[in-house]
Amino acid sequence: MTKELIARLDKKNAVIGILGLGYVGIPLMVRYAEVGYKVLGFDIDNFKVKALNKGESYIKQISSDLIKQSIDKGFEATNDFSRASEVDALILCVPTPLNKHREPDISFIISSINKVTPYIKKGQVVSLESTTYPGTTEEELLPRIESTGLEVGKDFYLVYSPEREDPGNVNFTTKSIPKVVGGHTDNCLNVGKALYKSIINQVVPVSSLKIAEMTKLLENIHRSVNIGLVNEMKIVADRMGIDIYEVIAAASTKPFGFTSYYPGPGLGGHCIPIDPFYLTWKAREYGVNTRFIELAGEVNTSMPYWVLGKITDALNEYNKSLKNSKVLILGIAYKKDVDDMRESPAVKLMELLEEKGAVIDYSDPYIPIFPRMEEVYFDLKSIELTPENIIRYDLLLLVTNHSKFDYTLIKKHAKLIVDTRGVYLDPHSNIVRA
Repeated sequence: MTKELIARLDKKNAVIGILGLGYVGIPLMVRYAEVGYKVLGFDIDNFKVKALNKGESYIKQISSDLIKQSIDKGFEATNDFSRASEVDALILCVPTPLNKHREPDISFIISSINKVTPYIKKGQVVSLESTTYPGTTEEELLPRIESTGLEVGKDFYLVYSPEREDPGNVNFTTKSIPKVVGGHTDNCLNVGKALYKSIINQVVPVSSLKIAEMTKLLENIHRSVNIGLVNEMKIVADRMGIDIYEVIAAASTKPFGFTSYYPGPGLGGHCIPIDPFYLTWKAREYGVNTRFIELAGEVNTSMPYWVLGKITDALNEYNKSLKNSKVLILGIAYKKDVDDMRESPAVKLMELLEEKGAVIDYSDPYIPIFPRMEEVYFDLKSIELTPENIIRYDLLLLVTNHSKFDYTLIKKHAKLIVDTRGVYLDPHSNIVRA
């Protein structure tokens, strides 16, 4: 059975099922369709299913033309999870957020595997791509599938392969980013390699599911810790009257032992602000306190409050109180040139500013209307950056450094700018670094 499945995958005769049609699932679907696989996409969101079946994309970096091309090659979206019996591979790309106590919430994984388990048949491979704590695949997916009487490594194959998507990064695509793959057994690993090798330039096999799960956490904790370090360095440098960006530029000339990280208003996105907590939570089970990781998290989550202080000080210099001041936030996506607002520090800053009595608006070319989010909502639309609009505000807060912003225009007409991204490197009377 193992050889037959690998053969179908190699010949692209296998049908690929993708559970979760979001920022990870859609690029993966497009890539499978592109190389010749038939793909069946599953999602609980009827809006997404209907839009995709019409050939419409709801993700900025994926064009509607790509969705239409995928449909022409056999892609179909559905919310009928019984159709999991039609596929040879089930790849789970569902969210793994934190709950209100900052603990892992794997309910989307559990819900997804529960929906498809009754329809899993012999000869299928199940691959989890969602970021999670080490042990999730074995502790949550394996027993559920085995409860049907199927034997892992013989009747079905279990794989963990962490997603490595970087929305907005044109230099690295699904095809070109190496893919780490771990399997529960040798047969599982061999099937996992066959599942991905046709769509990824380099597959990196590892010896276990837990190794693959821990790999993703290390990658993002590495970034979180280093961003926390440079954010703390920024505060120290600011107090000393030192330009942290010039320091980073100078340090970057060292050809070994140094990697450039840049400060900001806080962490955003679905990975870096969240993933460290998956490991710190799991580590407690083993009696380990991850103090270093948690300290970096504290530094990063405190940055919006530090920015708020810089805003208050900047307005004071102009004899203005933060209360009733008109503030325009530039960019509310979590990173430049994307339409993704997950964990964006801009949202926290908007909350803090409103709590202090500021009158807020925002401008973001990728987010025309503030979306309805689970925990917070602002009834706002993006403001066009014209000279007449810019001059109406007491302060412009640069949070996300989109390429589409006309920074010369902004600098010329703004009364006061607080720059959290180091866009304006030359000193200027109306620009404050934060």
